[in-house]
Amino acid sequence: MSEFSKALELTMEHMQNIFGQQDSFLKKMEQDFSVTIVDRDGAVRIRGEQENVEKAYKLLEEFLQMSMRGTMIEEQSVNYAIEMSLENKEDGLLLMDSEVICHSINGKPIKPKTLGQKQYVDAMKEKMIVFGLGPAGTGKTYLAMAMAITAFKNDEVSRIILTRPAIEAGEKLGFLPGDLQSKIDPYLRPLYDALYQIMGAESFNKNMEKGLIEVAPLAYMRGRTLDNAYIILDEAQNTTESQMKMFLTRIGFGSRVVITGDTSQKDLPNGTRSGLDVAIKVLNKVEDIGFCRLSSKDVVRHPLVQKIVKAYENYENRQKEKDRGSNRGRAKAKRT
Repeated sequence: MSEFSKALELTMEHMQNIFGQQDSFLKKMEQDFSVTIVDRDGAVRIRGEQENVEKAYKLLEEFLQMSMRGTMIEEQSVNYAIEMSLENKEDGLLLMDSEVICHSINGKPIKPKTLGQKQYVDAMKEKMIVFGLGPAGTGKTYLAMAMAITAFKNDEVSRIILTRPAIEAGEKLGFLPGDLQSKIDPYLRPLYDALYQIMGAESFNKNMEKGLIEVAPLAYMRGRTLDNAYIILDEAQNTTESQMKMFLTRIGFGSRVVITGDTSQKDLPNGTRSGLDVAIKVLNKVEDIGFCRLSSKDVVRHPLVQKIVKAYENYENRQKEKDRGSNRGRAKAKRT
């Protein structure tokens, strides 16, 4: 097959962003697309089989447009874009990059980085209640927090309420010294961290003092009606059936709700059914409730985290197949 080539002009400023440190992004594209990419006098020439060259060229074009908008190209974006291109799902990269939810305290734009995250953000805009389901590192809580802060700043809601079930993840904190708040804070720390990063500590503390932002354990929601608020229930896989029902029936007029959870990481006592599992079954056909299922492809932490999540997914799927096979064998033995 004859070699095909195509060239794209790039300035030095954008080359540094698109190529990555020590040309790491370029090397990744060469390896995954089986092409050769050479920089010559302000132009990048791609050589290889035509189909692969076209895909690599299209990706470089998109990265150039992102760079011209001021976006810093990151390893996660490159890995995800290559993966989508190889699966012939090439649309959406520029669309995601153009959607800025808000900016962090450091001025960094917060935006969806995968198609799954884009669908999640769209659901939060359209639905009154949204379930964000998926493994660690998919941005479930962080994006929900960004949406809540944006709605709060735009006066769409009058307050933000963030809650988590205070359940121990294999550790006993009850005998730690301190008052009730200091015992509860370790459970809520991830929520504080996200708020500090997006709002800044000063703005957060000021709104907290006014009662406009509340971070509290789920048990504190009992008996309340939550009107005109943006409410986020995090780690919902650790709720019981009664806790989830209690929470969902607290929602008042003008409120929006996001419920996040990872059904593979429950810390409930053995034999206790997760309120999240039950809610998914009970509410899956109710209008105005959205369900977004994120996967290992939507992990936006260190690439190694994505590999870890994927490895666990594969292991759990094998275990389920093994259990199903054992159950079929036992059923067959009973019949005979």
